[in-house]
Amino acid sequence: MVHRNTFFKALAASLTVAPGSALPAPQMGDYGENKGPVGGVKPPTPTVTSASGSLYGDSSLLGGNAPLPDPDQDSAIVKDPKLVNGQAADPKLGLYLDFDGVDVPQPIRGELGATDPGPRTYDYEKLNPDLFAPPGTDAGDVPNAMWPLGLSHNRLGSEAGAGWARQQNQDVLPAATDMAGVDMRLAPNAYRELHWHTANEWALVTKGCLRVAAVNDEGKSFVDDLCEGDVWFFPAGIPHSLQAFDKGVEFLLVFDQGTFSEDETFLISELFLRNPVSVLAKNFETETTAFDNIPKDELYIFNGTPAPKDIEKQNVTGSAGALTGNGSYTYHWSQQKAHTVPGGSVKIIDPTTFPIAKGFSAALVVVQPGALREIHWHTTSDEWSYFLQGSGRITVFKAASSARTFDFTAGGVGYIPAANSHYVENTGTEDLVFLEVLQAPKFSDVSVAQWLALTPKQIVKDHLKVSDKFLDSLPKEKAFIKTGDVNMTVIADEA
Repeated sequence: MVHRNTFFKALAASLTVAPGSALPAPQMGDYGENKGPVGGVKPPTPTVTSASGSLYGDSSLLGGNAPLPDPDQDSAIVKDPKLVNGQAADPKLGLYLDFDGVDVPQPIRGELGATDPGPRTYDYEKLNPDLFAPPGTDAGDVPNAMWPLGLSHNRLGSEAGAGWARQQNQDVLPAATDMAGVDMRLAPNAYRELHWHTANEWALVTKGCLRVAAVNDEGKSFVDDLCEGDVWFFPAGIPHSLQAFDKGVEFLLVFDQGTFSEDETFLISELFLRNPVSVLAKNFETETTAFDNIPKDELYIFNGTPAPKDIEKQNVTGSAGALTGNGSYTYHWSQQKAHTVPGGSVKIIDPTTFPIAKGFSAALVVVQPGALREIHWHTTSDEWSYFLQGSGRITVFKAASSARTFDFTAGGVGYIPAANSHYVENTGTEDLVFLEVLQAPKFSDVSVAQWLALTPKQIVKDHLKVSDKFLDSLPKEKAFIKTGDVNMTVIADEA
């Protein structure tokens, strides 16, 4: 942002000034808020050097005692409001409104709504146009279905430059009862320390490469190398470690507990710290001095020595051997070709091809500009979504008569309860890439278009009063994605 760039330029310039010179404290600049008198305050207020005045007023200001204000003041008037393409159209068309086209968006749809004199932050409204000026088809009350990880607290690693992690759980997205997510970054050669947890862990590598290692309760060991687009799964209670290679890595973790917290995992460092040293010595059949140098605090994310590129050097096995075949904890999903359709592509992973990941099914979806992940729902599982690239919107329909539309950009998490219908529309100029995760033994959905196509015409016509031409156009095969015009307000232009 502008204020950050200015600060860093000032910081660089300070390296050449005299040692006694001091930098001004960094200040938040113009972040797109409205300015001027508000709430009885008229910024900027005068600067003073000593306190004066009273914290409280007196009884002369009570209603009936105080002079009446001037009702003709114009502070609530928005001068010369600007509308974007499609904003004057019928609200029930629900066109996507690109508020980047104006400096000051207004919450108006057709004849509905009114101008907003503030207080407000314009950047929020530009990112969430369908909340600020909702389609006329939105109705009732739907729980919040969106959380941007950019608003999550970022926990930094225990050592300089080692990495970080941020999470989404029910603390920030209460509707997400069955799943939670973590976005984690490991710097070159850094570790996520040896750990285990009470939830199952499904993960997608989003950038870079890493080595994963684990041992199961039968003493079978596992080690593998994964890169961008690959997946791993560790059942609850299975101890494992993650180490980045020399270019670093970032990955997405999905857990099957809505209340999961990244801060409450079982760590090897804490295990050693929280047991008497005499017991450790007895357990490992060694002297107490063997533990003189154990960490004094949890390691969490920390810097490590480079892993050998030859994976065989870390392929440690006992009499039980190694986990292979259907017992493998990894799946090289990046090597699976996508199912391409007009408007984008889809590829699916579930226990059909990745047996160890019982109860986890996912689809990686690419929707081209103007296109739509068709209206559908999932029969038995909630959907946890993660947006990797682009921008899109989702309308969630909740029985009996509620609907709400949410906007998403990269790094956003979505959560849609089972049986709630929804679509995902690309609202940008680049491909929209997102992940759908289900708690299901097989990835499946009900396509509304296919459902109607396979229902007797008489029944559909009696319900919806649609034409034979419309019914004849419905596909009997699931399309997944529907193409559309890149100009998202073209319908209004043609009206």
